Amino acid sequence: MQISYNWLKQFIKLDITPEETAEILTDLGLEVEGIERYESLKGGLKGVVVGHVLSCTKHPNADKLNVTKVDLGTGEPVQIVCGAPNVAEGQKVPVATIGTELFDAEGNAFQIKKGKIRGEESNGMICSEVELGIGTDGSGILVLDNKWEAGTPAATLFDIAIDDVLEIGLTPNRSDAMSHWGVARDLRAGLLQNAKNDIQHKELITPSVSKFKVERRTLKVDVVVEDYKKAPRYCGVTISDVEVKPSPEWLQNRLKAIGITPKNNIVDVTNYVLHDLGQPLHAFDIAKIKGNKIIVKTVAAGTKFTTLDNVERTLHEDDLMICDENGPMCLAGVFGGSKSAVSENTTSIFLESAYFNPVVIRKAAKRHGLNTDSSFRFERGIDPAITEYALKHAALLIQKVAGGEITSDIIDLYPKKIEEHSVFLNFNNVNRLLGEEISKETIKKILVSLDIKVNTMSDLGLGITVPAYRADVTREIDVIEEILRVYGFNNITFSSKLNATIANSSRTEDHKVQNIISNQLVAQGFHEIMSNSLTTPDYTALSESIKPSYQVDILNPLSHDLSVMRQSLLFGGLEAISYNNNRKRNDLKLFEFGKTYHKLLNNYEEYKKLAVFSTGNDSKNSWNNTPVVTDFFRFKGYVMGVLDRLGITKVNTQPTENDVFSEGIAYYLGKDLIVEFGILKKSILKSFDIKQEVCYAEFQWENILKVISAKIKYTEINKFPSVKRDYALLIDEQVTFEQIYNIVKQVDKALIKDINLFDVYQGDKIAEGKKSYAISILMEDATKTLTDNVVDKIMGKIQYQLENNLGAQLR
Repeated sequence: MQISYNWLKQFIKLDITPEETAEILTDLGLEVEGIERYESLKGGLKGVVVGHVLSCTKHPNADKLNVTKVDLGTGEPVQIVCGAPNVAEGQKVPVATIGTELFDAEGNAFQIKKGKIRGEESNGMICSEVELGIGTDGSGILVLDNKWEAGTPAATLFDIAIDDVLEIGLTPNRSDAMSHWGVARDLRAGLLQNAKNDIQHKELITPSVSKFKVERRTLKVDVVVEDYKKAPRYCGVTISDVEVKPSPEWLQNRLKAIGITPKNNIVDVTNYVLHDLGQPLHAFDIAKIKGNKIIVKTVAAGTKFTTLDNVERTLHEDDLMICDENGPMCLAGVFGGSKSAVSENTTSIFLESAYFNPVVIRKAAKRHGLNTDSSFRFERGIDPAITEYALKHAALLIQKVAGGEITSDIIDLYPKKIEEHSVFLNFNNVNRLLGEEISKETIKKILVSLDIKVNTMSDLGLGITVPAYRADVTREIDVIEEILRVYGFNNITFSSKLNATIANSSRTEDHKVQNIISNQLVAQGFHEIMSNSLTTPDYTALSESIKPSYQVDILNPLSHDLSVMRQSLLFGGLEAISYNNNRKRNDLKLFEFGKTYHKLLNNYEEYKKLAVFSTGNDSKNSWNNTPVVTDFFRFKGYVMGVLDRLGITKVNTQPTENDVFSEGIAYYLGKDLIVEFGILKKSILKSFDIKQEVCYAEFQWENILKVISAKIKYTEINKFPSVKRDYALLIDEQVTFEQIYNIVKQVDKALIKDINLFDVYQGDKIAEGKKSYAISILMEDATKTLTDNVVDKIMGKIQYQLENNLGAQLR
């Protein structure tokens, strides 16, 4: 936000430099990111002075040139060669001295240098209007009034506006500082902290509206507000017999200084008051208001409306519109319409000043992709108390720059006043949070300087009332923050000694474990993503596990797509996959640590989870390598790798109850779900326009943290050889490898180290209802070499158990 230093001085008497002003504002929390010099005439005519032509003779080597002697007020006349036909002895003229920079019509600089023209020395340039940039007459030099003394800076002759513009990085909560008046209020509070400025900066100088009066009541416009929740306050007045024309220089310079291009005097006044007081205004051409009636309402969805930028927009049913009897004229608080705009033919206007619901304006601006000076203020919350005052101020300014008469009483529809905030401030809380004791009088002085009313005072604290324009100050802690920023962060004393306690932290702390797993996944080719915690409620239709009743709704959502908190990390990951697929990146391995949010009865719960995604080829294609497509079993290896790294090896396998999977399983430890993973349903992928298979795993991170161990287990490498035996088994179709694994492991837990399934066969050579499993069994003894006799006994026991428990047959 740009703030003019000269404009600030209209509100507060300042005896400090722009740099000092910037420092105070930054300390107050209005960070000044830079200061730029504004000049209404580029260059400010620096180096251009009044010259007195003492003599003028023909150039000896050029018919159209003259050689002049010019007094520049330095005591020593200089010689200047001039080609203007109207130069003459005795004239007072503007002279650009050596080293002066002038600018052409395109803004390009050129420097005046000492030189020779046709053999005659020239020490400057006598200038025309065009060369100075102050006019369009380039037929000859500009001849000045003889009253000016030689050497007078030319800038003093042409009333060039020079200003310093402060660029403020305004935080979203400081809606009260979105104007020069608001910044001046804060600046006054900061200056009042300095005792020597106590008297000089006590009062703000606000524009007077005492001269406002209704000249004639001849042009009334009826106003109807259909929904006061959307438009709590609406004011308006008519002004007749105005003349629409360019604004005077002072008004144009004020706007140009802060980066606003002047349009015409009516529009410029509305922009001026917006940046002056922080109140957006809008002017309607009364001749274009059908039925002389304004209706503030919403319209049917799909209604077409053309805004001032000549773009036709499709309206939403929640868009608040300013309408006449024929339809919409203005998108309330956001952008005007082309049909009701003020033009050079306008003679009478209806001037609007209103307070609109911030949420309504923010949503409308977001929906239509508009960000105007008006919406910027309305959506953050303006001062509802100055609606009428700003209207009167603007009306008087319009009369000043465009003439006209006030031809109606002010309409002020304000059925329910927006109340100020009442807060009790405890002195002990102030001192405790600030870290040092501040006197009660200092606290009271700061609050009063911020226009916060002190109603009651006791030994315990203050009963205060916060102005409605401070929408961000509603709690005691907010008031304490206000006290601190005005008192000054730099004034809080602190010890030069730093004390710290070294705490013993567990190796299983969340962030440490998270980093361990993140590093492992990254080493395996995964990329970490971060998706938005806000999502669309439409995803509840994709899975029964996402329950609408558990949904955490956002009170003031920016859009429908960001109106609820996510219940799963799945859909954010699928959005990322879809985004990458649309850009020809089909081989993806992604993971995300994040929280999900749930409303359970009257409580809100959040759970941390790890989501892992894999789709496309698992490895890159090359001349000596055929890419491997990620499938269920390969993805299962990544899941088991995570669990192994966490020391979780004994899990119970159960079918997953999550309906997002077409094929999937879940691992439990006791009753706690650890992870569920599998291949996602095509119906879900279709909703994201994903045409390839996606594997997904969701780890219950909080359950994992409860069971992992900080102990590192290690064993010495066995010096005795291991023995491996294979079995080909014919088993019933419903028998699982897990059953086989558990039976084999129970035969001899000490010697049997690993059981692996390395082949599965089902086909014509196998009886119906049967399948063939080929398993390998690894055995070893840490104390001696296994003999064939020992191994054969173990294999015989395994065969017996498999035959008796599973009906298995050796093939």
